[in-house]
Amino acid sequence: MVYKYTTKGTCSRSIEFEIEDGIVGNVRFEGGCNGNLKGIASLVKGMKAEDVIEKCSGITCGFKRTSCPDQLAKALKEIIG
Repeated sequence: MVYKYTTKGTCSRSIEFEIEDGIVGNVRFEGGCNGNLKGIASLVKGMKAEDVIEKCSGITCGFKRTSCPDQLAKALKEIIG
């Protein structure tokens, strides 16, 4: 199933991603640092959502209290609970 999450506090505006049986599929960030976000999307594809949450939660970006990976973790938490 495809989900869309509106990010808060980051340069990216939203994240679209797929989850099938707890596995993260295609991830696409709208806005943000294009190359870095393509890298993150590639790295998390095929991972268990719980593992992505564990690895990405709490990552900050510069002076911000969050980051695009942290926002992805928050989005996944909302979906899987």
